[in-house]
Amino acid sequence: MNASRFTDLLREVVSAEQTIPVDDTRHVDVVRDVIECPCCGLFQKLPPLEPGTQARCPRCNQMLDRRNKTAPIATPLAFCISSAALYLAMLFSTLMILDLYGRQRTVDIITGPIELLHEGWGEVGVLVAIATVLAPGIVIAMMGMILTSALRPTLPSWVPHLLKWYELLRPWSMVEVYILGVFVAYTKLVDLAFVEVGAAVYLVAALMLTMAATDATLDTELIWEQRKVDSTMRTKQGTRIPVRTVSAEKDGALAPSSNRLSCLSCGLVLEFDHAISPTEPAGYCPRCGHVVRQRKANSLSRTTALLVSAMVFYIPANLYPVMTVIKMGNGSGHTIVEGAVELWEGGMIPLSILVLFASVTVPVLKMVGLTEMVWCIRRGTRKGLALRSKLYRVIDIVGRWSMIDVFMVSILVAMVRFSHLASVTANGGMVCFAAVVVLTIFAVHTFDPRLMWDAVKDVQPQGGVDPHPTTFPGPDGTAPHVPTNAQAYLGNMEPDQA
Repeated sequence: MNASRFTDLLREVVSAEQTIPVDDTRHVDVVRDVIECPCCGLFQKLPPLEPGTQARCPRCNQMLDRRNKTAPIATPLAFCISSAALYLAMLFSTLMILDLYGRQRTVDIITGPIELLHEGWGEVGVLVAIATVLAPGIVIAMMGMILTSALRPTLPSWVPHLLKWYELLRPWSMVEVYILGVFVAYTKLVDLAFVEVGAAVYLVAALMLTMAATDATLDTELIWEQRKVDSTMRTKQGTRIPVRTVSAEKDGALAPSSNRLSCLSCGLVLEFDHAISPTEPAGYCPRCGHVVRQRKANSLSRTTALLVSAMVFYIPANLYPVMTVIKMGNGSGHTIVEGAVELWEGGMIPLSILVLFASVTVPVLKMVGLTEMVWCIRRGTRKGLALRSKLYRVIDIVGRWSMIDVFMVSILVAMVRFSHLASVTANGGMVCFAAVVVLTIFAVHTFDPRLMWDAVKDVQPQGGVDPHPTTFPGPDGTAPHVPTNAQAYLGNMEPDQA
């Protein structure tokens, strides 16, 4: 290969879009100041927000955007730097010290996953390591790079990819769940031997607060505004379409919903000059470069498959013990419910209720709730749309807290390793329960809640009413609430106090 050929290939890789032909017969519009609700799919005009206010969807009450009173970049960056310092200190600090008849054992946050690997439960060990060690470090580093790049006048092209990956990986950073797992493990260890809490416990608690503060003070919309929208949009057919910027208020009514979509990564609203397929990729977002489509592809089928798999694993997760505790040669296995009962009998009633809720109620709520949503979409049920939207948001928030038992077992396995005096070993029930948690998290991610509101427009209601009404159901799922006509709802959203 000669030097000129190598130069041409390098130029093609670095600036691939420059070699893609432009289709001037088509166009796509970027609609300013319009946002799509990620929960119900309603497009509406976003009013200017003052510091300390937030905007919520008038149909399902989903929070759409907010403005903090703090500095938009400096404040989260300060919390992010604090998180990085706490994270590094946590890795090299002692978690707990256990003293049993003069024999001591010291563990840190990495000891639990390593012991699970040694016992043959490598899949759970890797999961615990990801949730407690790898994911927190990765998301802290990514957020630091995002915020430092946001200080520049123009956002670099690689920042949108980091924002997308941060959104995907942030739920897997379970520092706040791990601290509760440490607390539950501590209550079980104090009955077995003398336990001394190490510095890592306090560092984990502080890290939980700083990471939560980073997310609370972060305003991603202000960061996206620094990213310039490209003049053309790449399609999956290998062409580019010219991009125009229009104002919804100036141009009046929006295009039909079959022509409109929003990017799930950056929220940019696009209008095409033709109807687009609901689930097929419409191209690449001209602002962040990610694939855009109206609805998630194969959402119902993927969610159903994951739910069925979770239900299959949930049965042995409750029937088989998650761990075996042996002291002085005597002991037996403990299931999830038996562990909660043991805490209740030991006087730890609030902690017992917490474990029972996180390990039994939450998984059942997730599986039953998502199953009900999938069933209602297939039947086109109109009742309770707003309630189901709120339930989906609750399921999305509390889903991670089921990992308390998995973290507790990893800590106990690492701490109690005294041969015949006392030992704790993991069992198959823990693997099945961890599988239930992971599968339900994926099920929530693949489910598209906007399909619940789409389904009511595709079903013939009783009494021969028009199957394509001009109004959407209200919060109770029965009365018309928000018109689909753009001029009627563009100004219907007012900011509230944050």
